Amino acid sequence: MKLSNPHAIAPAVKVYDYLCEMNGKRCLTGQMESQWCGTPEFEMNYLVMSTGRLPAIRGLDFINNDFHGVVRRSIDWWARGGIASVCWHTGPDFASAYKASQEEDIDWTEAFTEGSETNRKLIEGMDRAVPYLRQLEHAGVPVLWRPFHEFDGGWFWWGRGGAEGFVKLWRMMYERYTNHWGLNNLIWVLGYSGEGKGMADWYPGDAYVDILGVDSYTPGAHGDLYKKCKGIAPEGMPLCFHECGTIPTWEQMQADEAPWLWFMVWHTQWLTSEEFNSRESLRAIYHSPDYVTMNQLPDFLGEEKSC
Repeated sequence: MKLSNPHAIAPAVKVYDYLCEMNGKRCLTGQMESQWCGTPEFEMNYLVMSTGRLPAIRGLDFINNDFHGVVRRSIDWWARGGIASVCWHTGPDFASAYKASQEEDIDWTEAFTEGSETNRKLIEGMDRAVPYLRQLEHAGVPVLWRPFHEFDGGWFWWGRGGAEGFVKLWRMMYERYTNHWGLNNLIWVLGYSGEGKGMADWYPGDAYVDILGVDSYTPGAHGDLYKKCKGIAPEGMPLCFHECGTIPTWEQMQADEAPWLWFMVWHTQWLTSEEFNSRESLRAIYHSPDYVTMNQLPDFLGEEKSC
């Protein structure tokens, strides 16, 4: 597999090549951060305290317009040897937060009518992230870019235009960021919900997607969803479990024939509650040879770190 953007910077190519190489062989550990627990390091500190290790992938969010913070933490994470994944909970103005992402909507006909006020505002809004993603590119930081996630679930505005509207929206952002603005550090991650209905209709196309996967907070490895993802993706495209509560074990993934490339535990109680992930289970996973933690990632210059 090659990245959809032929002009991708070398670090993005190296990260993607590594992910393709690991696909089906090992599972990268991932953890979403929160910004409201006194420090954005809350989850990372908890993992170090519980396992002695950090995840390979850190999940970040432009939510609440935290552009500067996300850039700063992404650069730091990359410098420490990890991979950054960024999503964006925002309203259709791209200047709000979680509540607006669920409660507001746009005129889906006007949104793609060139020259209309809705179209102009939509483009201006999505462009708000460009300067910050460019800062990351200038710093040599590749980003697992996961916009408009759980689009097929219907609970976020970006999915309310149906499959046809979503595909147009995704392609608009891709074309705008990649071809108009020349952002070459993004690895485009398509994040389905766990609904599993009509998934192929929502697929923007191989030219616009680098990785795809699902979210689900139901325990287990979800072999049914993995099979549906595999049926959509071209041969060799990595498949990820990019939001979860309880981490599926390697044995569960093997039994379900669902070797997800990475998992991403959601923040706060999803990580810290014994109901979802006990400290014992976290330690077992973070020390398993089947999972990759930050200290086991290559430096993307060819050298493997010691465990």
